[in-house]
Amino acid sequence: MTNHKLSNMEQSTAAHPLKLVADGAELKPANPVDFSHAHLRLGIDVGSTTVKLAVIDEANHLVYANYERHHTDVRATAKALFERARGVLGDAPMRVSITGSGGLLLAKWLDLEFVQEVIASKRAVETIIPQTDCAIELGGEDAKIIYFDNGIEQRMNGTCAGGTGAFIDQMATLLHTDASGLNELAKNATHIYPIASRCGVFAKSDVQPLLNEGAAPADVAASIFQSVANQTVSGLACGHPIRGYVAFLGGPLQYLSELRHRFYETLDLDEEHRIVPENAHLFVATGAALAGESDKIVTFASVIEALENLGDTQGSEVERLQPLFEDAEAYDEFKERHNAQVVPRGDLAGYKGRVFIGIDAGSTTMKAAMVGEDGQLLHTWYGSNNGDILGTARVIMDDFYVHIPEGCTIGHVTTTGYGEALLIEALRADSGEIETVAHLRGAKAFVPDVEFILDIGGQDMKCLQVRNGVIEHIMLNEACSSGCGSFIESFAKSMNMDVIEFAKEAVHARKPVDLGSRCTVFMNSRVKQAQKEGATVGDIAAGLSYSVIKNALFKVIKLRDPKEIGMHSLRGGTVAGVHEVSFFGQDEEVTLAHRATSRQIFVNGALAAAQKLVTREPGFYTFDQVMFA
Repeated sequence: MTNHKLSNMEQSTAAHPLKLVADGAELKPANPVDFSHAHLRLGIDVGSTTVKLAVIDEANHLVYANYERHHTDVRATAKALFERARGVLGDAPMRVSITGSGGLLLAKWLDLEFVQEVIASKRAVETIIPQTDCAIELGGEDAKIIYFDNGIEQRMNGTCAGGTGAFIDQMATLLHTDASGLNELAKNATHIYPIASRCGVFAKSDVQPLLNEGAAPADVAASIFQSVANQTVSGLACGHPIRGYVAFLGGPLQYLSELRHRFYETLDLDEEHRIVPENAHLFVATGAALAGESDKIVTFASVIEALENLGDTQGSEVERLQPLFEDAEAYDEFKERHNAQVVPRGDLAGYKGRVFIGIDAGSTTMKAAMVGEDGQLLHTWYGSNNGDILGTARVIMDDFYVHIPEGCTIGHVTTTGYGEALLIEALRADSGEIETVAHLRGAKAFVPDVEFILDIGGQDMKCLQVRNGVIEHIMLNEACSSGCGSFIESFAKSMNMDVIEFAKEAVHARKPVDLGSRCTVFMNSRVKQAQKEGATVGDIAAGLSYSVIKNALFKVIKLRDPKEIGMHSLRGGTVAGVHEVSFFGQDEEVTLAHRATSRQIFVNGALAAAQKLVTREPGFYTFDQVMFA
């Protein structure tokens, strides 16, 4: 409790912490305090979705904190947080340290100390909750497990944001609520359903059918939280036991009690071994303040002025690519070439004889075709299944029966796709066909000597290599649906457009943005950044077109970048490290190998680097500057 008999200065440095009150996301002293002569340390954690700010005093007590979503505008958000903090703390002198996935750029802008996130987390845990054996931290787009039982070991998600805060936000929209609303729903759950957590698109395909079939929203909400726990434990721990005293950190675990409960159940944690520290979402920011070693003293006024004076020096973070089509002539040539490849069509109204029906029940859509005896296409149906394959199949058949004229009979009905077996039973279809074989039969009908088939579906991407009319090799996307149909559709919907309109905008874009080939959640952040930098809808749509190609080439077919030198690293058993660099040419390969039989050489290298750095000014150094200068 605050001792009102002490002076303001004494209060700020007392052994007992100040009493803080919450004003929304802001934590500030309950009573006015003069910090003008205090020795404050400020930590800033710039995460994937939020900026967190924590100020501590000499006794490592929190005296002020705040956080805010940055919507990819880190500069403006940091400035706003500094201004609000200044209104409470004044222009007290302080040392500032910055951390987080987006903190390095802010540190460069302000010429302030940057602290690695793992160091900040470690320092906060060791200082505030030293009994911790393992910490689980969930952020907006990242997830971490940090082990403290034998030194420190951190495991973090890489190319997938499944099981993070952004994943939870995505799932909450399916139940027409937000993360906190999802938490309230989950409190009344009685049943847990299996839901994919590796990818938000895959999870959507599990959640939507459950809702369509009448599953209780409370059960679905709890199942979503359980999928997050499963993804974190199985995907990051990878068999390494999580035991002892387990701390739960980060915003989602701070505010979502039912999410924590799913972790308790999954890990079989009793109350004694659960650590839920106060203000867990501020731990990394607090750790940055604790870990900072710079002696540079600044004020809120000086850092605010520095941000205001940046102008356009921060530059553009998103690179631009060449247009899909250089000019209208190139586009017209493309359309002419593709329009020549058409399926021969017939007139169903005047057709007599047998018709053959094929139904493809895909992950997100259903397609149906009616073909005549000579192979002419007579009638088609295409639309979303909305998670209800049987209901959609009924709509399709009703439509077909309406259009089949007198004098026609149905000769054969074949089903394929995800719902192949289900439709055989429901429709009493004559046969089912494996999807890849159906692809091959269809391709050979139009390109008899086909050698390669690329199919992009709602959630899957398939590449078929064909030799002598037989499928020789099949390549599929694995745990990520990035670059598939749902991936494109979600971006189109976010801009209140359908896919066709979205594609038209891409055609005429002059400066497509380079969005890479990552997880949909990660790419969302990049899209927002591109929009902030003035990218048009067409620029984003064209950039996504490039991403689809990159996903097919590098994630599914797994081609290597021709400019890239292949490198393979191995550690295990008594081998400390094996590293190989390979150069590939036509019918030849050159490999350079390095084999370490002891980790002592790595220790010696680290010490040599430390000796060269200890006498230098704080800052950023290249490898050559450290090792050879």
